[in-house]
Amino acid sequence: MTAVIGINLGHDGGAALLTEDTMVATSEERLNRTRYSPGWESALLYCLRAAGLTLDSIDLVAVSGLGHTLPDPARVGLHHLAQLPVLPVDHHLAHAYTAYCLGPAAEATVLVVDGAGNGGDTETFYAATPDGIQRLGGNPPHRPRAAGIGATYEAFTNWLGWHEQEAGKTMALAALGDPGAYPEPLFEITGTNARGRLAATHARGVAELARTTGWDFGPPGSRGRHPRGTDAAAYLQAQTEAALCLLATNIVTATGLPDLCFAGGVALNCVAADRIRRLPAVSSYFAPPPASDRGQALGCALWAWHHLTGELPRRPLSADSFGRPYSNAEIEAALRRDPRSGLIERRRTGFVWRRETDIAVTAAQLIADGRLIGWFQGGSELGPRALGQRSILADPRDRTAADALNTRIKHREPFRPFAPAILADHAHLWFDLDSPSPFMLLAPPARADRPGEISGVLHTDGTARVQTVDHDQALTPVLTELHRLTGVPIVLNTSFNDREPIVETPAHALATFQDTDLDALCIGPYLVEKADLA
Repeated sequence: MTAVIGINLGHDGGAALLTEDTMVATSEERLNRTRYSPGWESALLYCLRAAGLTLDSIDLVAVSGLGHTLPDPARVGLHHLAQLPVLPVDHHLAHAYTAYCLGPAAEATVLVVDGAGNGGDTETFYAATPDGIQRLGGNPPHRPRAAGIGATYEAFTNWLGWHEQEAGKTMALAALGDPGAYPEPLFEITGTNARGRLAATHARGVAELARTTGWDFGPPGSRGRHPRGTDAAAYLQAQTEAALCLLATNIVTATGLPDLCFAGGVALNCVAADRIRRLPAVSSYFAPPPASDRGQALGCALWAWHHLTGELPRRPLSADSFGRPYSNAEIEAALRRDPRSGLIERRRTGFVWRRETDIAVTAAQLIADGRLIGWFQGGSELGPRALGQRSILADPRDRTAADALNTRIKHREPFRPFAPAILADHAHLWFDLDSPSPFMLLAPPARADRPGEISGVLHTDGTARVQTVDHDQALTPVLTELHRLTGVPIVLNTSFNDREPIVETPAHALATFQDTDLDALCIGPYLVEKADLA
């Protein structure tokens, strides 16, 4: 049996393992509970256990990282575990492998845009066919990283007061501002090259732009509390969308391959992605759910398989469920407070639990009754969006549930919207959406006759980060029953966490349930509810 491993040495570190019939991956943060964590050791052990393998069974390890040079295999740290062959992979090429190998198109243009890769890469593009993935171009290596699209978005996100990995907050804030508040373009697109106006990375680049232009972006660290900062977010978002659309059009024209695959952290900008997929030059659009560096290890594993076997692995996704499932016995161990479950109770809260005949029917009734529930089923998502395996679910029909989620559980900025999961067959009736959106990576507008019915999942601009749910997915029976109960085939779906990484294990889920104001937890076939401590 052929088995390969991929490892990401940068932020959002993690590991992935690939065999003929197995594809398992996780990020280190899900296990050590530290957001954006580097590291890979716990993730590697997780993958080996999930596949039932040891390091002796592994044929090749591929690693990627950040910086101008590729990682040195001799310094990875595997030598003390096993004498395995270790090969480095270019950062952007690893992204390209996830974009193409996990997508549906037989031949495609692959566009990678992120904050930084190797060799000064920020925007690269490839032609992908069953014969291989060939790099065709990218930003000039002498152009500063600060002038890249992703680095510019990170810099404004820092200026507004957030970690550069929290660009989604900037995207959400943008809907409240004036995109025309500043008079000149932020990016110049020349053919297949992009160049932004910033001369330095992080917040200092924005400060320097403000000084040289006289533009007022508000005080640093405004976090949506100053109107000029809000305008800066809107300007940034509009300029990013325009730059990406022109860049994608030019690149697709250059390759002659109209099916577009998009990866890198910028591919998580679902508002821009919804514009890109509608471009006349683009026939079809795909972005993998772990489009950011959370998918680096998986891209490395896919590359390793290709390198070792000569076969370019095609594993089109129907769901983002790369984690391992947990048995009822493992769930019960946490519910019984067995220390071997790994349970660490941040706040010891009384609870009662029982096994349900149909947990989906129970969950739907709770949601219809206005309760906020944790939902833990199957293997966890690898990407940053909860898609029905590690979710918090609520009623989408009014703002009450969304406001309660923000104040009682998620403690998020009030301008950030929640996302709808909808039965795929009904999506076109509620949203301007004529293609699947299974990974919550598109933000179409709601149909004009629908907003009042689902105000809890719509942003200020009338768009929503939609997840379409097909048959035989974890949320399908919940949505089917909700449709029967309420007439609305939609549920508010957000990640199962509170200012921490998304929960991975039954013990994580139970600890977060106890530590928050969730009303109930549906974990496997079991219903858990709060109760007074005995």
